[in-house]
Amino acid sequence: MFKKQFIPYWLAALSILIAAVILLVAGRVPICECGTVKLWHGQTVSSENSQHLSDWYTPSHLLHGIIFYAVLWLVARRLSFGWRLLIATLVEAAWEIVENSDAVIERYRAVTIALDYYGDSVVNSVADILAMVAGFYLARWLPVWLSVAIVVGFEVLTIWLIRDGLALNVLMLLWPVEGVRDWQAGA
Repeated sequence: MFKKQFIPYWLAALSILIAAVILLVAGRVPICECGTVKLWHGQTVSSENSQHLSDWYTPSHLLHGIIFYAVLWLVARRLSFGWRLLIATLVEAAWEIVENSDAVIERYRAVTIALDYYGDSVVNSVADILAMVAGFYLARWLPVWLSVAIVVGFEVLTIWLIRDGLALNVLMLLWPVEGVRDWQAGA
């Protein structure tokens, strides 16, 4: 029997599938051109970055989920969790499609240190959306203080280890700062 309360969850899953199809039709590679799918790829300056299941940018997608949960709780708390999850999934799926457009890839290459960035593989984009879903669920279950600690902790960790993270990524895409770019490049 099909229950109405599961509709948003089915729609969220369908939106992930549709995003994958759109990315494939747009010419994104299904998996890394190296021919393998790794659980983790830790080199940021590499042609395999954003080609495998997870990498140093996966935490930023987990943070998207936490942030989307907080925003949707504030502005749409009357909606059920499932419908808020669907909204978050649609936003994340749309971002993955836009992020992998030629215009945004060129923007990354022009204003960030990601000179060898050619976009995500489809498997990486799907894994990024699933990381957002995981963050959304985490934010539902965890106390607010712990969600905030995770956001701050992952940002500090990625800034310290790879000189990048969600906040720096947004900054450099929207308002590039030459000093930040130099610091990220190790200059």
